[in-house]
Amino acid sequence: MPLDVRRTLVDRDLATKPADKGGLSISKQCAVLEIHRSGLYYTSRPVIDEDLQLMRLMDLLHLEDPTKGTRMLAKDLADHGFAVGRARVRRLMRLMRIKAVYCLPRTTVIDAAKYKHPYLLRDLKIERRNQVWAVDITYLPVKGGFMYMVAVIDVHTRYLLNWSISNTMEAEWVTAMVSEAIAMHGKPEIINSDQGCQFTSEAYTAMFRKGGVAEGVLISMDGKGRAIDNVFIERFWRTLKHGHLYLSPPVDGIALYRSCARFIERYNNKRKHSSLGYRTPAACYRAAA
Repeated sequence: MPLDVRRTLVDRDLATKPADKGGLSISKQCAVLEIHRSGLYYTSRPVIDEDLQLMRLMDLLHLEDPTKGTRMLAKDLADHGFAVGRARVRRLMRLMRIKAVYCLPRTTVIDAAKYKHPYLLRDLKIERRNQVWAVDITYLPVKGGFMYMVAVIDVHTRYLLNWSISNTMEAEWVTAMVSEAIAMHGKPEIINSDQGCQFTSEAYTAMFRKGGVAEGVLISMDGKGRAIDNVFIERFWRTLKHGHLYLSPPVDGIALYRSCARFIERYNNKRKHSSLGYRTPAACYRAAA
């Protein structure tokens, strides 16, 4: 059951009754429903306009050069007239789910068995559809705010299999999107993602265990700080943002959804890729059936 639905089941009137008359405290109801009590009282704070401007600019800068960290981004923002510190840049980067890409010195060799989900694509020859899917979440700006998009792509054909837009990043949202993709296209052999909390959550990993919709599918996860391990979905984000959204920014969530739907229809069925022999992703995916 999704988290937002479980929160609606909390009965505040029941908490006012004595225990001998069927009363149940808020904390006990939350324990039964497996939710955090603080989530019932939390009211989201609106994002200030300056933060939205910073996030839009940071997204552009990150897409142009994903190796820049907080120090370089703060300097670039200063060049554009925004005097902000690294702490604020770091906070917004976390909110946007972007990280600097860099290689760490390999001074310690860690036992691979201790990784719950290792990276499985290194040196793997991907030569057929549904062999490897890549799934990821990105930040999308709209007028007066922002939203998130999750999508899954077939690595061999570059065909975008399924996608969804939300104003939160709940694990259940990601799980529902992937489950729907499997229902539409069948199971892949491997699904690759980053190490975000949505992809390490119980809701997501439960799909791959016995009885789950993705039973038998292998989980692959990027190395820490290695965005290029999921390069194909990252390349799609760049195309979507630079080639479409930033040219005509949507005014709200509905406009964003419709705009993305038009772009993805064109991307799958009309946009030819040189790496595919100048064929469309849809043509390659269907031809491989």
